[in-house]
Amino acid sequence: HVSCLAEQAKILIAEAEENNLTDKVNERWQRWRTCSLCEQEYHGLVGCALGWACWKTYAGRPEEDMARRFAMSVLGNGLSDAKHHKDALSVREAELSLLRRIGAPQNDILLVKGNVANTYQLLERREDALTLRREVYSECVNLHGEEHFDTIREANNYASSLHNLRRFEEAKALFRKMIPVARRLLGESHHLTLTMRWTYALTLYRADGATLDDLCVAVTTLEETKRIARRVLGGAHPLTVDIEDLLRDARVILRARETPPTSA
Repeated sequence: HVSCLAEQAKILIAEAEENNLTDKVNERWQRWRTCSLCEQEYHGLVGCALGWACWKTYAGRPEEDMARRFAMSVLGNGLSDAKHHKDALSVREAELSLLRRIGAPQNDILLVKGNVANTYQLLERREDALTLRREVYSECVNLHGEEHFDTIREANNYASSLHNLRRFEEAKALFRKMIPVARRLLGESHHLTLTMRWTYALTLYRADGATLDDLCVAVTTLEETKRIARRVLGGAHPLTVDIEDLLRDARVILRARETPPTSA
């Protein structure tokens, strides 16, 4: 039950706070977002329900309190999981305003700015999303360098915005630059690595003037990614479903391109 998951998360965090286990607090906060058994993130209605449970637990604390700030983030993510994007944007913008008001570290502000940009994208505000994602990616490179999880995540977001605005050559160039970094730093089975490879294949497949080689690379990438996703995430996970759907479509297009036209 969701109530049991929420209670487990509350107990773990309360224990860490009571015993001043500062090195464990961030780790235990993941229990609001991640299953302790399979280590995959909750999604859909479960993620949304846990987001509301988390916010109700910590909303009464002072706004500078870290638990209250984390709860805002969990709520925004949960609303987004359930496709309540307008509500998610309101929460994320309030969170960003709060962090600026209290003088939060730049890294925390960048994370929330990225979430705002993601929500713009989900609301079809594509130009707004691109502008903010470009800004966040650039700031992450300056703050962390290229070989850092946050930079890789924001590179994926920025490249996805380029793709969505049909700026395919720019998107492909950024994916080709950053996917090897993700594979080396995060590993082949990390959710972000899988997402980047799926989106790269989608970019190759949809690009204007896609060559036969582009389609072959797209299919090969999706075949590899599908095997890993089914093993790590399971066949019912939304990302696995997206990969398999795209692979099916890409194979159809590739076969059509490979088949010579019949003479009349």
